[in-house]
Amino acid sequence: MVKIEFLGPISAVMQNSEIQADTLTDVISYIKSKDELKEWRDDLALALNDEIIRETSNKTITLKDGDKISVLPPVCGG
Repeated sequence: MVKIEFLGPISAVMQNSEIQADTLTDVISYIKSKDELKEWRDDLALALNDEIIRETSNKTITLKDGDKISVLPPVCGG
């Protein structure tokens, strides 16, 4: 099982959860299946164990039991 935590305004619509996931592809599929994330879906950033995943196209990243995936909303700054 991997832990998924939703940060920022996403946490108001999604509760943290644990899912069975072997690869990043599994996590991305889970996220895409959630209607609550529809407005953010294309702009989310992911972190694996508190390190931003820079290249989410590498969906074959293997996950281990107990890994934590953080789902971050888009941010802007100045």
